[in-house]
Amino acid sequence: MAGYLLQRLLATIPVLGLIAIITFGILHLTPGDPATVLLGDAATSEETSELRKKMGLDRPIYVQFGKWFAQVVQGDLGKSAFSGQPVLRAIADRLEPTLALSIFSMVMSLLVAIPLGVLAAWRANTWVDRSSMILSVLGFSIPAFWLGINLIFLLGVRVRLLPVMGYSPLAEGLIPCLQHLILPSVTLGLVNAALIARMTRASLLEILQEDYIRTARAKGLSEPRITVHHALRNALIPVVTVIGPLFAALMTGSMVVEQIFAIPGMGKFFVWSVLNRNYPVIMGTVLLYAVFLIIANLVVDIMYAWLDPRIRYT
Repeated sequence: MAGYLLQRLLATIPVLGLIAIITFGILHLTPGDPATVLLGDAATSEETSELRKKMGLDRPIYVQFGKWFAQVVQGDLGKSAFSGQPVLRAIADRLEPTLALSIFSMVMSLLVAIPLGVLAAWRANTWVDRSSMILSVLGFSIPAFWLGINLIFLLGVRVRLLPVMGYSPLAEGLIPCLQHLILPSVTLGLVNAALIARMTRASLLEILQEDYIRTARAKGLSEPRITVHHALRNALIPVVTVIGPLFAALMTGSMVVEQIFAIPGMGKFFVWSVLNRNYPVIMGTVLLYAVFLIIANLVVDIMYAWLDPRIRYT
């Protein structure tokens, strides 16, 4: 296992390098630059050219990339073009809200989706199964922004049950933090819950047709015991396969939800950076998102071995 993990970690180096090259090239080939945004429309061409030279934007793109890449190798992602704050510090200040929102959303999705999928498979082709799948279809169909706005109106404005804006850091207490995360987590995790529930049902129905399940039934084991203790573990392997990419998608797809609930996270910061051509922040955030995706897929591979003892990595 240790050798496999080392190989996977070493394989991420060229992947991150390729992502950096493609992202850097796309950013610098699009119209506009930070100098123009900083100075505004009233700036003269001479002022813009002087600032571009000061920021190094007048150099060839390969020279700019080489300088930036040399800094990254040393652990320096540069400084924000607007605030002058180090990119690592700027990302770290906004990482906790996004990470907490993504983790809580995924936990809520799993707690709802897996029991719902198991129940639908156990009572296949009954009203329980049909009702569960109807709920899943609704989860796919409802747009996140529409759901978020309605949750704010119903539970925040009318009932005044939960806070609807902002984020409470973990340092100020777990309960206030969770209270601020419930509504955005439901908004962000509904689609994932619907997908996981349908995958759990489909995978479990397939496993329940296997020979060893029929043998367990022939021995007189109860259907709930067969479903939970014998079939579910194998049925979760396809589900685990999508959990890694889904978690990474939560990290990168939280922009709209963070905007609706005024959460000062990475998604909102990333959108602002793109609109203002803040190249160092964009590059640092993209690389961090890539690292999250790689780690998520690595955790999925480890979970394969835990779910199925026959899987061994060498």
